[in-house]
Amino acid sequence: MLAKLHLKNLTVFADAEFQFASGLNVVVGENGAGKTHVLKAAYTIAEVMARGKKKSSFSMPTKSYLEEGIAIKLRNVFRADAIGNLARKQASKGRCEVTAIFDSKPDRIAFSFNKSSSGVVAIESCPADWEGEPPVYIPTRELLSIYPGFVSLYDNSEIPFEETYRDTCSLLEAPLAKGPRLNKVKKLLEPLEKQLGGKVIIENGRFFLETKNGKHEAHLVAEGMRKLAMIAQLIANGSLRESSSLFGDEPEANLNPKVIKRVAQTILQLCQSKIQVFVASHSLFLLRELGILLQNREFQGLPARFFGLHPGEQGVTVQQGETVDDIGKIDALDEELNQSDRYMETEAHS
Repeated sequence: MLAKLHLKNLTVFADAEFQFASGLNVVVGENGAGKTHVLKAAYTIAEVMARGKKKSSFSMPTKSYLEEGIAIKLRNVFRADAIGNLARKQASKGRCEVTAIFDSKPDRIAFSFNKSSSGVVAIESCPADWEGEPPVYIPTRELLSIYPGFVSLYDNSEIPFEETYRDTCSLLEAPLAKGPRLNKVKKLLEPLEKQLGGKVIIENGRFFLETKNGKHEAHLVAEGMRKLAMIAQLIANGSLRESSSLFGDEPEANLNPKVIKRVAQTILQLCQSKIQVFVASHSLFLLRELGILLQNREFQGLPARFFGLHPGEQGVTVQQGETVDDIGKIDALDEELNQSDRYMETEAHS
């Protein structure tokens, strides 16, 4: 599991360090504050370190493989024409430096590049071993409706999607878990299927929601429910399993409050199953729901960290702690609170 991430001169971050929990990690900030960039940087490292042994055929990481592998993944995940484009614009001479520490290993992976870098990164510290299970990245939009033929199209055409879409579509097509693995996922899967009113199935390369009223094509199901169905499929086929990690970019997007409550419950249940979860959000409702659930007996003691991103003239800074109260003032959250106050005042005078 990822224990620390240090970003220096990466995109909007001049110098920021994140100390992650083994369970839930929530990154909060306004639009443009770098929430998604934190997730993408962490995901890139987790993905390369988890799949490197199979892709490289090396029993342990090598500088030559990581220099190219990380650069390619960074470019594709951030969809940048060149690595140097990810360096902070305001940093005139400083190199971009990224360091990650996994809690299961005493060593670290560290790499750097500058504004003129195009193809590779420089590995400053090479870990002694590969790390963990492959991560899962859920982008802001659902993927079930665009899934048919997407992986092939991405691999053979130039289309305007970042590689996280391709990675997740590839995971969605994995066969369903069975035997002992099926027993492990049932606890997580059954509440989701109850919320969906049926099961997610795949036929002839297309996803359907099968209910008591028949099969419904994915694109005819409400977008918010498709997002919930996508999570259900990733659980059902074992992509989300112990020692893996989940990165969710605004998982509440296009969901009504009732479904957001189910998503919050599922997130914490995944954490209980020893899956490290990273969430980027500026939804007051989701944050409150997570806070409420963390106080419940079922989830008390679950490791959690919250991170507030605060833009400034010297780059985005980070405030972090074990509760939302530790992350400082976030304007996007305050606006939601202010609207509630204005509404109550209007009702009082009507």
